Amino acid sequence: MTEELAPREVYGRTLVEMGRENPDIVVLDADLKPSTMTRYFEKEFPERFFEVGIAEQNMIGIASGLAASGKIPFASTFAVFAPGRCFDQIRVSVAQAKLNVKIVVTHAGVTVGEDGASHQALEDLALMCSLPGFTVIVPADGIETAQAIRAVAAHNGPCYVRLCRPRLPVIFDSVYRFQIGKAVEMRSGTNATVIACGVLVASALEAAEQLARDGVSCRVLNMPTLKPIDEAAIVKAAAETGAIVTAEEHQEAGGLGSIVSRITASRQPVPMEFVAIKDVFGQSGKPAELLERYGLTAKDIALAVRETIKRKA
Repeated sequence: MTEELAPREVYGRTLVEMGRENPDIVVLDADLKPSTMTRYFEKEFPERFFEVGIAEQNMIGIASGLAASGKIPFASTFAVFAPGRCFDQIRVSVAQAKLNVKIVVTHAGVTVGEDGASHQALEDLALMCSLPGFTVIVPADGIETAQAIRAVAAHNGPCYVRLCRPRLPVIFDSVYRFQIGKAVEMRSGTNATVIACGVLVASALEAAEQLARDGVSCRVLNMPTLKPIDEAAIVKAAAETGAIVTAEEHQEAGGLGSIVSRITASRQPVPMEFVAIKDVFGQSGKPAELLERYGLTAKDIALAVRETIKRKA
């Protein structure tokens, strides 16, 4: 049986580990600590934990003040609330001020499930990638989450880390080393490349396995950092495989697919397909059912790969 970890659980425990190592790390939450798992940090370091209540805008303001005072603040809530409810504060108080604030959100995408459209953040990456100076990261499993959280803590500048609600298959081993701005080749291939992030990296690997049984050689790139993105890896994949599919649990507009297509259009044009939410809001349902309904499964990725290959040359 494949091991699974919940990235938000890993986040909470990693915060505690870093808190023991660095007294400048502080944590803020907006009435969701049992869900974002910042409750672990509160239990260990109550004097360094700030519960602001249902006041996300205020949380960002307090985090900015703490960063300006030399602390390393981690501010957490659901992805639908940050940046959703506090984009102005993030834009002005964090991005324009270039402050060292780490915004780590959970419950992103349709895999929030039964909470429905009002709680399914499908446009957050587009918003955050539009802000100058922000580093934007979407880990693919628990192993990568732990390393990404440590990386953003060490990085001087504003960061946004997007985590999901459910447990995810562990796809990395103990020797894996996450680097901000670097793609990871998960599988080699020559006929096409799937570039995926977050929840859909495991699905991309499954799709590549399905395609291999039919003689299709598919490269898989995990793209955990959307900004700054690994342009060299994208151009190399386009040049060597001649077809690219992007896969993300996000709106088609403004996310991973938009960023990758901008790079290929300017540097190495190739046929592309986009596995993403197609300009609709989600609905209530089981995570697996919603991924299938909105075309975000391994089967959908494999179909998109076949379509791009048809359009080569």
